[in-house]
Amino acid sequence: MFTRAILFAGLWLVIAGSDPASWIIGLPTVLLAILSSLWLSSGRPRPLGLRLTALLRFLPFFAFESVRGGIDVAARVLRPKVKINPGFQRYQPRLDHPAARVLFLDSISLLPGTLSADLRDGIIEVHALDVTSDLTPELQRLERLIGRLFGEKLEEVRV
Repeated sequence: MFTRAILFAGLWLVIAGSDPASWIIGLPTVLLAILSSLWLSSGRPRPLGLRLTALLRFLPFFAFESVRGGIDVAARVLRPKVKINPGFQRYQPRLDHPAARVLFLDSISLLPGTLSADLRDGIIEVHALDVTSDLTPELQRLERLIGRLFGEKLEEVRV
């Protein structure tokens, strides 16, 4: 999958150039290309079963969180007094559909100050710029939105 991501991101750079603003469209395009290629190369394509109404809810969330994440990182860079205490938090995803898990892993980076760093034994290691803030509620919200895209109903878990 990493090879596909590099290939599609490189293709996007060739098409759109190196303007960082192009990634507003480029990131969703690359994600869609990765999902499509995984689906088509699986030998026996099965329908993704995306729910249109859930997609219409997810797209504004995706756009808003992309901007919010960019503003958060820019604020941390431009204002040195903003707290940075990097570290890792672990999260156990509950999604069943393989494409939903891939989209979830890739979308974690949308959340301000986060990056999915590793996946071992079904546990995601999330790198956070401020390890003292609990990411679980935001990760659960993102996971529920993505679950709805694929017809999975995930209940909110109180921590």
